[in-house]
Amino acid sequence: MIGEWINSVLAVFRTIQLNDVIDILAVTFIVFNLFKLIRETRAEQLLKGVVMLLAVYLVSIIFGLTMMTGLMRLLFEFSVLIIAIVFQPEIRKALERLGKTGMWKYFNIIKSGKTDEEIEAINRAIVVVADASVVFSSSKTGALIVFERDVKLSDIADTGTVLNSDPSVALLGNIFFNKAPLHDGATIIRGGKIYASGCILPLTSKNKDVDSSLGTRHRAAIGMSEVSDAIVVVVSEETGSVSVANNGNLTQDFDRETLVSHLQGLLVDDTKVYVKKAIRQKRKENKDEK
Repeated sequence: MIGEWINSVLAVFRTIQLNDVIDILAVTFIVFNLFKLIRETRAEQLLKGVVMLLAVYLVSIIFGLTMMTGLMRLLFEFSVLIIAIVFQPEIRKALERLGKTGMWKYFNIIKSGKTDEEIEAINRAIVVVADASVVFSSSKTGALIVFERDVKLSDIADTGTVLNSDPSVALLGNIFFNKAPLHDGATIIRGGKIYASGCILPLTSKNKDVDSSLGTRHRAAIGMSEVSDAIVVVVSEETGSVSVANNGNLTQDFDRETLVSHLQGLLVDDTKVYVKKAIRQKRKENKDEK
């Protein structure tokens, strides 16, 4: 009996091919990440409700409850639309996270690599922001400055005023002067220029470990870095401390030198690596064509 069972199991394994293994691994990966995505969110409770409805559906089939079975079948026919509506925030976050992967970042650089002039403009903007942050820190002037990277922030810029100006300490000082109309919002730097100011950023929604002493600016900085690949510099109005938000994490207490070094590592050095890869790829393609 046991021998027959073992032989039947081995027979099944013999029929498995490479594409079956890839299929199983792919489905496992998707299911695992779906559970990881909804864990400890409101979607987890909604999923429990769906499981309960499935249980009701099975019970109605077993006991021959015609009306209940028909009602459940009708509900499940529209389940895809219902799930898309109910789980819309979670689906959006999952797609945003997928769009932030290194593969897409590499593809974008190959498609439109930054020139030396653009990298130099970013370097100048970094120095200006660091100098301005020192001034803001000493005067305890609140500031929120967003360095745009691959994920374009045009929808965020639309909530403010487009300036498209060369950066300077004086201009940033005017923008974040506490009686200026744009001082409460964020300033977006695109391609080394001050693209827009007075912009409204999304507050963090998934980071439950944020220090309760942090104000709205810091929460907005973390929130912006969660939904995009932007690097956000924030100066506290209460303490004057300078912080940087990246990928949902907040690093605090920068001075001018460490801020410049940190921003260059994230915005310039990282870009150079991808540009070099893009150049090598282009050269290889040209050589293959010849």
